[in-house]
Amino acid sequence: MRNIDYTNYYWQDDEIRLRSIEAEDWESIYLNAFDTPARRFLECTIELPPTISEAKKFVEENVEFSSTNGRIMFTIEDMNGETVGGINLNSIDERNGTFSIGIVIDHPYRGKGYGTRAVHMLLKYAFFERRLNKFNDYVLDGNKASAAMLRKVGCVQEGVRRQIFYINGKYHDSMLFGLTKNEYRDLHHKDHQNI
Repeated sequence: MRNIDYTNYYWQDDEIRLRSIEAEDWESIYLNAFDTPARRFLECTIELPPTISEAKKFVEENVEFSSTNGRIMFTIEDMNGETVGGINLNSIDERNGTFSIGIVIDHPYRGKGYGTRAVHMLLKYAFFERRLNKFNDYVLDGNKASAAMLRKVGCVQEGVRRQIFYINGKYHDSMLFGLTKNEYRDLHHKDHQNI
């Protein structure tokens, strides 16, 4: 295959690129399943021990945007082609114009801004290509990094659902965040002057 010219590619910025999940991604998904604190924040539960077949099944169900559960799943790469995590657009409600985003950044790549960059890409796509109007998300209490990242992209904490998740013998709160298309445009107007 010829080399790909990414000069005008929509799904990238100066640091990261989004691509479809591919068959070989099962290994990264399997290895990341051993990061119990990160998985607990993502899934709001203690999962059973990971299996290779489970990781391969996940990839098989989501490879090349083939998901049938309404999620649009991406792999996040740095500019060297190294996988740094995954992100998805989910809970899309076309009638009401709402959506959510799920994201996981692999342990060695956390704190470098990759997650924030990937969320910006999906927000731009959802707001300015899909015509969605409101981003809704939640963060398990104690997940300070995700809460900070949501605030960084412009989200407002809209409330707290108290004692909603039971994990490791204790009830945990869920912090609710939201961001409208107009709020996002106003905060990042330089990027969207022609929108």
